[in-house]
Amino acid sequence: MKLTIQRSDIKGSVNAPPSKSYTHRAVAIAALSKKAVVTNPLISEDTKATIRACEAFGAVIEQKGDSLAIRGFDGKLKVPDNVIDVANSGTTLRIMTALSSLVDGATVLTGDASIRTRPNTPLLNALNDLGAEAFSTRGNGMAPLVVRGRMRGGRVYIDGSMSSQFISALLIACPFAHNETAVIIKGELKSRPYVNITIDMLKDAGAKITAEGTNSFVIPPEQEYNIRSYNVPGDFSSASYMMAAGALCGEVTIRNLFPSEQGDSALIGILREMEAQVQWDEKKGEVKVSKGELHGITVDVGKTPDLVPTLAVLGAASEGTMTIENAEHVRYKETDRLHAMTVELKKMGVDITEKKDRLIIQGGAMRGAEVHGWDDHRIVMALAVAGMVAGETTIDTVESVSISYPGFFEDLKRIGAVVDSAE
Repeated sequence: MKLTIQRSDIKGSVNAPPSKSYTHRAVAIAALSKKAVVTNPLISEDTKATIRACEAFGAVIEQKGDSLAIRGFDGKLKVPDNVIDVANSGTTLRIMTALSSLVDGATVLTGDASIRTRPNTPLLNALNDLGAEAFSTRGNGMAPLVVRGRMRGGRVYIDGSMSSQFISALLIACPFAHNETAVIIKGELKSRPYVNITIDMLKDAGAKITAEGTNSFVIPPEQEYNIRSYNVPGDFSSASYMMAAGALCGEVTIRNLFPSEQGDSALIGILREMEAQVQWDEKKGEVKVSKGELHGITVDVGKTPDLVPTLAVLGAASEGTMTIENAEHVRYKETDRLHAMTVELKKMGVDITEKKDRLIIQGGAMRGAEVHGWDDHRIVMALAVAGMVAGETTIDTVESVSISYPGFFEDLKRIGAVVDSAE
């Protein structure tokens, strides 16, 4: 599906959608408990994949209004009746691969064409070291994956430079191992805020996890979860596109953004440094962003990889040079987002240089163009903001926003963006 975005002046307010990251974790942790209610979950294509996977392991999940009522399997997972298809959700694949090591039997996991190109070798190696059997059917670390339990526990070293999802998956599963587990992270732990989110939520469920130093976690064996209820906060990652739109095209207030462990809340400080007008009422959970004369800065995205498409557009529409660095791990998302943003912004006349671990962008005038969304929700939403600045920009694969922000284009229209069907 294609949509055309015209140059737009915006003003208004929207609610930030519920957090995708928190919803994934809340559903998985609740399913590992006896009984729980998850309120204000994000119901999107990605989180539906996690719901289906938990149901395959034996959970009963029912949507009731703005809540999910979950009767969990209390740490006792059944062998799935069929292959688990995670669709396009990398978070689902990684968490459910780890949970598969708790099953007395074999589980097969796969997904769409994009998922079948995403690497999982560090997680598979870790599960093997912990006593499970885990392998890629093609021998390349990519789905389809086969996991046979049960995990015993023990001491495991895992590379933290590719994806924090591997570590979060282990932290969720390892409390159910037969023996104490020590998870030791080698190298830099990228996207660390997501691991902090996982640990906080596990502690809410009663899990015992002890951090030893900055890159080591000790997990006692044979634990139980009892999360009972969890309210999902608003999503700073999804809100980043609305914040960027406000900074470039007018004024927008985003509600339901309260302080949390979400690393992407760093965009507030980044926008202020770029000289956008930003006010955050933390008690009300409201962020107001108004247009300013933005200038490029240097941003380290080691902890905030999901902001890269948004930052690339902000840099393209600002004065001076924008450098997005420490970003090699962004190549292992739904798409290689460093390359994708380089290709598409060049179509819009942007002077952008792609390096192994960074983007260097010379800000200036953008022009409208026909661009490819790469079937990637974050690429599509970032390019939509670019179109609001450049004018008449047609984007394909826009249906991919259903992965994380199903109401994105409706919210854009609500604040005054001009969005037309291109077909």
